[in-house]
Amino acid sequence: MHEHGGLSVFFALLALFLFCLYLGLYHGLFGLLLGLAAGPGRDNRLALISLPFLWVAAELARTRVTGFPWDLLGTAQVDNVSLSRISTFTGVYGLSFEIMLVNVALAAAFLVQKKKRGTLLLAALAAAAVLQAGRLVDAPAINGDHAALLVQQNIPVDENWTRETFERTLRELTDLSVKAEGSRTLSAGVAAASKPDLIVWPESPAPFFTNDPLFRNPVSEMARNTGTWEVTGAIGSSASRNSSGISDVFNSAALISPSGEWTARYDKVHLVPFGEYLPFPKLFAFAGGLTKEVGEFKPGESRAPLHAGSSPLGIFICYESVFPDDVRQFANNGAQVFVNISNDAWYGDSGAYAQHLNQTRMRAIENDRWILSATDTGVTASIDPYGRVAAQLPRKTRDALAAPYSLNPGTTFYTRHGDWFAFLCAIISAGALLTRFAPNKNKEDRKKESA
Repeated sequence: MHEHGGLSVFFALLALFLFCLYLGLYHGLFGLLLGLAAGPGRDNRLALISLPFLWVAAELARTRVTGFPWDLLGTAQVDNVSLSRISTFTGVYGLSFEIMLVNVALAAAFLVQKKKRGTLLLAALAAAAVLQAGRLVDAPAINGDHAALLVQQNIPVDENWTRETFERTLRELTDLSVKAEGSRTLSAGVAAASKPDLIVWPESPAPFFTNDPLFRNPVSEMARNTGTWEVTGAIGSSASRNSSGISDVFNSAALISPSGEWTARYDKVHLVPFGEYLPFPKLFAFAGGLTKEVGEFKPGESRAPLHAGSSPLGIFICYESVFPDDVRQFANNGAQVFVNISNDAWYGDSGAYAQHLNQTRMRAIENDRWILSATDTGVTASIDPYGRVAAQLPRKTRDALAAPYSLNPGTTFYTRHGDWFAFLCAIISAGALLTRFAPNKNKEDRKKESA
């Protein structure tokens, strides 16, 4: 926030501190609800039974209420090929539930009588070991019958843009794309493709505007030269102007046909607070400089797929990949392959870029879809429906990846029904708390609880 966002050190630290407090509220909420479930008599049985449901309910609140479901607990099982298939029915929340359930079994072992403790502890550890054995099992290899060219631009976030820098960067990127497409050098995972069906440029910090001829014309020319559909991240704008006489701007992905026509555009629906817009402007006025450095975007309104010929593409941008229900709507609306374009350069060398990749992989598992993930600095990768990385580029390199993928018209139970399991957990949690505070207990019961 200080280095890239334009905030002073003091306000950057203040924003970070407030954000940590905000995230901590959900863990505090979980602890509070668990204490309420136990009640004044400390009935551990009801509390233990309620615990997995309460955790998932808190995760659902983090996703739906204030909207920052970064690294939901179930994402930890993304490499557990057999266990992670639960998410095709329940979403990632089912995996979070399973993890908490194993922890409940371990906790219960220390709350029973000592003579039963060893047996229960051994059984809990054995169950955990069996569930984790899925990490040793691999699903059958899947060869994609299509190929895409994913261009990793490796543009610095703090690039000093001039007309010369802009034109040179754009020329290098188009030359790289045309050369890589013409080489026909495809990954070993591509079974039957003679040339890429799609070229993907990521979301990037470059000042690429969809209405700028200096950007549009070279990109259209590249599409004509390669005869290939192209998806490119760019800044879109509305045709009309707002009350201030200014066109609204969007974080967009544009689709260009092989003839060079700009045929469709996806505008990012779920924007990043404090990065792409400022929530509650009066309350957070001190952070206004951060948004001005990045953008003041308007949200899009549609999650309909964009059609690259006969291929329906579900395109979502960067941060949107951490929202399970948002992504599954693309598949439910007919998208047969996902495309995630992202500018992960903001994360620097922290662990965030790897966490982002794992969350994107979980979306592939939930919806049984290939995902083509094109990023500015990495990780640029092709991800199969089991969440495995089929091909990837090294980070911080300017290169193009021939990425395998396939189209899948089918849908999973989760794709069709969304967060039903998480809402069920929330309902059960509410029921458990109502049971605890139900007024129909007789005095004798109350005396037993207070004893």
